[in-house]
Amino acid sequence: MSELFDAIDALVASRSPLPPPAERRRLRQAHGLTLEEVATTLDVRRATVGAWESGKTEPRPPQREPYAHLLKQLARLYPSPTTTEGGTPAIPTATAPAVPSAPAEAAPSAPAAVSAPVPAPAAAPPSPAAAPRPARGSHRPGAPRAAAHSPAPVGSGAYAHGPLLVLDADDGQQVTGYGTGGLLLDVTAKSLPALVEWALAEARVGAQKLHASGKDADPLLVLTAAACERYGLPAALSDAERSAGRLPEGHKAIKLLERAGWKLTRRGLGPWARVYRPVTGGRRQCVQLCIPSWNALDDRSWGHAATLEPAELARVLGVYAHRVMTPVGSTAVSGLELMTALNPPTRASEPDQDGKRHSEHRPGSLGTQALDPAPCEAVDGHPVLAHLPRFHIRGPEERLFEEAYDWARDLTDTECMQPHLVGIDVNLAFGAAANGAVVGLDAPPEHVTRPVFDPAVPGSWLVDLSHVDLSRVKVAKQWRDLEGGLLPSPFTPTGERPEGPAWYATPTVAYAVELGYNVVPVEAWVRPRSGRFLDGWYKRLRDAYVTTMADLGVAEKLPPGEFLEAMDGYKGRDPELGIVLDAVKMTVKGGIGKLQEKARGGGWVPGQAWPALARPTWRPDIRAAVISRARINMHRKMVALAAATACYPVAVLSDCAVYTADGPSPLNVLPYDQDGKTVPGSFRLGVSPGMVKHEGTQDVLWGVGVLEQLGAEGKVANLARYIKTGEVTARDTGE
Repeated sequence: MSELFDAIDALVASRSPLPPPAERRRLRQAHGLTLEEVATTLDVRRATVGAWESGKTEPRPPQREPYAHLLKQLARLYPSPTTTEGGTPAIPTATAPAVPSAPAEAAPSAPAAVSAPVPAPAAAPPSPAAAPRPARGSHRPGAPRAAAHSPAPVGSGAYAHGPLLVLDADDGQQVTGYGTGGLLLDVTAKSLPALVEWALAEARVGAQKLHASGKDADPLLVLTAAACERYGLPAALSDAERSAGRLPEGHKAIKLLERAGWKLTRRGLGPWARVYRPVTGGRRQCVQLCIPSWNALDDRSWGHAATLEPAELARVLGVYAHRVMTPVGSTAVSGLELMTALNPPTRASEPDQDGKRHSEHRPGSLGTQALDPAPCEAVDGHPVLAHLPRFHIRGPEERLFEEAYDWARDLTDTECMQPHLVGIDVNLAFGAAANGAVVGLDAPPEHVTRPVFDPAVPGSWLVDLSHVDLSRVKVAKQWRDLEGGLLPSPFTPTGERPEGPAWYATPTVAYAVELGYNVVPVEAWVRPRSGRFLDGWYKRLRDAYVTTMADLGVAEKLPPGEFLEAMDGYKGRDPELGIVLDAVKMTVKGGIGKLQEKARGGGWVPGQAWPALARPTWRPDIRAAVISRARINMHRKMVALAAATACYPVAVLSDCAVYTADGPSPLNVLPYDQDGKTVPGSFRLGVSPGMVKHEGTQDVLWGVGVLEQLGAEGKVANLARYIKTGEVTARDTGE
């Protein structure tokens, strides 16, 4: 008799009720499960699960009952908003599945005002609640699963679905768009041209402008390898295509776009592509494409983002888009574009006599015209240097060398007796240096001979600073005696004392005056029309950095000990937000670097212009001013610490300084009193830009060994380069 009941149970199980195919797919994706994960659990092929979700086949025993049980459990977690009273879900065209709860994210702050009056910034785009982490099968143990309710909509209006979508295709060639806040969209487009049309007409993807005089961000579509194949693109570029950075002009996909009336920018159809039609009737039609499998997300900036599941990648890029901007290229390109987005070159004029408005220059911006640099500011090969003999090498008396520190020295006997080397690193050093920087705006530089130095005027100055003696300087307006030989010179990136006249940016010369020495420039290229062009840019990136750090458990204004404790393993608390954090930092560095983008490509010859020179944002003088301020800020802090504690750095690399200490903690280098105060004007532990964090600690014996090893090979060993991990690579040793 029991066998009969077992047979009845099996018969019932063979007809276990299942939701419609589209609902099966929605439930799986809502929980962040991949086809592979479900197939492995049920002991079937990935294609089999895909066929169940597309309706091509139906589950059969023995998998039908456990599959039905899985869907029933997921339906409890993610009820369809269109479920009927009887429990039968309707098939949605777009759903926003619930996601784990997370701290609320504040809307991005409006950019700070620049020196000239500007219109009030436009309202920031709606921001999802702290970009919750999508639930998926590979969640770390103990992490919360999705709540049993649907979240609030991502947004409203034209950009209701957020700034971007990550598109992925299943085995049945159904394409799904993964958006911010856990949004899922069915993508109906069947071809690449149709996809571009769909993005503009139906997807409701994009972002509001960051400034009232700017423009809205174009929709960004991120195509996985599977989506590439679905739309006639290779999953990966060939060696030749990778070298060229794009598909060849005759590729089938490009021809399809052209026949549909779409155009590509000069960079073509590559890892980052802009597909557009000329503006008609004041309407902008443009879509950005990002293809991670073509190396669009460089691991130097984006870590392992390219390997993430679509929902996780949508979260990472979505957080970046909401806190920084919708990415339009590498982090460097996005950093440069952010400057213009926050400080547009033009604005609408007042109505003329016919009531029409026109585009006019907006005060405080860089304008719309590219400017030639002063000869001393130009990089080698620039057209303004075409008159120089071939292979001419310019020295500091001909060229402005404002670069970050790369300086090191031997340890003293006293320092060798201490047990530890401690590295401290300045947070967002170039961003902090950009804040408040007065730079030239939209007028070419003016040449002046025998000028009187004015620290308020941005420019480049030819002046002899070799007389500045670091053993006797002013600190907080008081003369102090120091061990000058233990400090790097603030006037050269190598830290060596200058030997005669050289070109310097205004902040460097101003620091010589601050140290108590007279300066007599020989000549200068100055920019009287100036302003704080980068203030809004800094504030936007500063807020993105600090907010993301807070999400990782590192808040502002923590006492030193609590800050160091919070920093211990902070990226491991949410690796995806750790990716965002690194991308923000690279946006700062890359954006400043792009101000002096050099010629690329084998066809260029010295003396010819290259494309970057046509940009108003090709401004090596602004880059020089920011780097000068960063280096001077670093030196000022080292001098203040040395004057108070007789503690001197043994190595400095950009924004990292290494000191010997009696203990392994930065607290053994930086003195704090019971009230949490340290040496005024020196390094302070904290998360804010300009403050410092612990970079790493190694034994002094390790440092001595590295110095001896590389010194024996004729190499200069900068311990700041290795302090974080302690590893000296084969590349460093030349093996």
